[in-house]
Amino acid sequence: MKYKHIFFDLDHTLWDFDANARQTLEQMHFDLKLAERGVHDFELFYNNYLKHNEKLWERYRKGYIKQDELRLKRMWLALLDFKIADETLAREMSDLFLQLLPSRTIIFPHTKEILQYLTNKGYQLHLITNGFEKVQLCKLQSCGLDHFFKAVITSESSNSLKPEKEIFEFAMSQTGATVKESIMIGDTIEVDIAGAINVGMDQVHVNYSGAEQNLKPTYTVRTLKELEDIF
Repeated sequence: MKYKHIFFDLDHTLWDFDANARQTLEQMHFDLKLAERGVHDFELFYNNYLKHNEKLWERYRKGYIKQDELRLKRMWLALLDFKIADETLAREMSDLFLQLLPSRTIIFPHTKEILQYLTNKGYQLHLITNGFEKVQLCKLQSCGLDHFFKAVITSESSNSLKPEKEIFEFAMSQTGATVKESIMIGDTIEVDIAGAINVGMDQVHVNYSGAEQNLKPTYTVRTLKELEDIF
């Protein structure tokens, strides 16, 4: 067996962030009567939220903004698109979102099946995630994935973010793995794949959307089921 340790990304790779965020925002749109407060088009609100969230995460990864600013600003900006400049509402939404989101359970097809398959084959499974400690652990427990992973490395616990080298080095020290016997599996070229390349670790790009790749990963799959061909 060439690899002993398999490191997974969580959001957008195993846990369907977009679908779970959608469910949560839909519930909030209803519970907080946002339509009456001026958010007349949920689809538009949801798509804008995703765009703001992605841009803010990029700023957070680069160290330009802090966690609290990211959490508040994504709601604030999504409301602002509807000409609603209400910071109290943005704060309420930010808190409620973080309360509701981690208990959502939509995962990508074949997630449990592939994790069981890899476990049965004797691989040590771990997570390296840029998410927040408490939130990520809650997600794993809610959708019944927690027992598959020996170590969960978050940006919070490692004080570093993918694609920085430090989070991967921290993961190695926590798991006793070496780079040569490890492989990283994730959906984001600039974060998961570039990060693994930075430390000399092999990678699998889970390219659900068939997006163009500006880096050449060790392997590329379009579904989690295809990981059986590699391992």
